[in-house]
Amino acid sequence: MARPKIPRKSTNIDMTAMCDVAFLLLSFFILTTKFKPAEAITVTTPNSVAAKAAPDKDIVLVTLDKNGKVFLSMDDEQKKEYIANTLNTTKNLGINVAAFKKAPFIGGSFSQLKSFLEVPEESRKGDALPGIPTDSSKGANEMVEWMRLVNDAYQGKKMNLLLKGDNLAKYPAFKSVIDAFKKNDFLKFQMVTNPESVPIGSELWKNNQKGEKRDE
Repeated sequence: MARPKIPRKSTNIDMTAMCDVAFLLLSFFILTTKFKPAEAITVTTPNSVAAKAAPDKDIVLVTLDKNGKVFLSMDDEQKKEYIANTLNTTKNLGINVAAFKKAPFIGGSFSQLKSFLEVPEESRKGDALPGIPTDSSKGANEMVEWMRLVNDAYQGKKMNLLLKGDNLAKYPAFKSVIDAFKKNDFLKFQMVTNPESVPIGSELWKNNQKGEKRDE
């Protein structure tokens, strides 16, 4: 006796719930996304094989461009407010504290700071920025005082000091920044580099291979 055939019915999937979930996730990511803060100037960092990611909180970033110009940025507005008030008290600069707190970076001398903050944010970019003076032969290395202000603002609390230098920057510019760190007892900092894979056949690659075999 022949086996009866069961009629096949087309599968109908209701995608309404899936669309609702997709739009909810999209809305969540849009609302919670943190946009990358504006940089003082674009720099091409050197390559490295380090796998450690740069921290994203309690950051004090010193940026050095190919021409040796130095810029300072911080992510803690309370610390920036403390520095602005200190500058107004000790140097009588008369800077706008609110503008200083919102500024993504500082790129000028103390004497230029007030006028620097008065420039619209969208215009604070490019090679026209003067940078913080660091050449002691042409005057004072103002980074020494900036790092002292940063040190006072954090008062021993956790701080991630980062140095992001252009691959074409000259050694004297780096030395001026490092000297400013040392004079304020900042003996540890992290270099921001462009990560790349370990070259095959190098000693580091061989050591990594040995470590993977031991883990197996």
